[in-house]
Amino acid sequence: MTVEIAINNEKPTQALSDDLYYEPQGNEIQMFEHAYRHQLPVLIKGPTGCGKTRFIAAMAERLGRPLYTVSCHDDLTASDLVGRHLIGPDGTYWQDGPLTRAVREGGICYLDEVVEARKDTTVVLHPLADDRRVLPIERTGEYLEAAPGFMLVVSYNPGYQNLIKGMKPSTRQRFMAMSFDYPKPEVEAKIVRRESQCSEDVSQQLVTLATALRNLKDHDLEEAASTRLLIYAAKLITGGIGKRQACYAAMAEPLSDDEATVAALKNVIDACVK
Repeated sequence: MTVEIAINNEKPTQALSDDLYYEPQGNEIQMFEHAYRHQLPVLIKGPTGCGKTRFIAAMAERLGRPLYTVSCHDDLTASDLVGRHLIGPDGTYWQDGPLTRAVREGGICYLDEVVEARKDTTVVLHPLADDRRVLPIERTGEYLEAAPGFMLVVSYNPGYQNLIKGMKPSTRQRFMAMSFDYPKPEVEAKIVRRESQCSEDVSQQLVTLATALRNLKDHDLEEAASTRLLIYAAKLITGGIGKRQACYAAMAEPLSDDEATVAALKNVIDACVK
């Protein structure tokens, strides 16, 4: 079971997958399984759209654990993770947050882009990310021990780290870490074909294009063209949109708002896509 958490007390949606696809790039599956068996928290580092979230969802399904995913942001509070008292028809009642639910159920709690959360929020993770594996809940007086199977996983994009948004060493050193990157060309082409049902020729052209665009990253772009964007372009092409128009919409316009940069990206597309 995968549960995507919507903060602000919205009811979470459950997404059940009969065929959750993930293409391994190395030994990440074995490493994650070892971390799970030995009750180790995991930190995953990698650029946007390289497959971090898909990997966690696939591992939760593989291990048969419920998954609670939280997309972190500047306004995320400890109460959003742990829970809060609410007022209902019969008076005040306590509602668990996603972190508390995962701790009680022995599920996986995944904090996506954890460095976006306020630093005082991430402190609540410390007693769960060491050998104590406990969650103190001050407002209810509980000292909640993690159920068997509970796993804490966080991720972030190192490219966005700076002095303001960085993970404190005291937090980072509580995790074992795994680095992700964009897949090798042959693997990426396979992923694009599998996810979009496009032809081999289209997938090869898109991967060649992505390589060319990624070579521009350090010069003109804050972010590289992700595997996710390749899949978007491939789906547009499969749906009947022309190749170049699909690439303009899915791979040039999303990468920049600067007109000159977008024009340069379109020139690269014109050169790579026939």
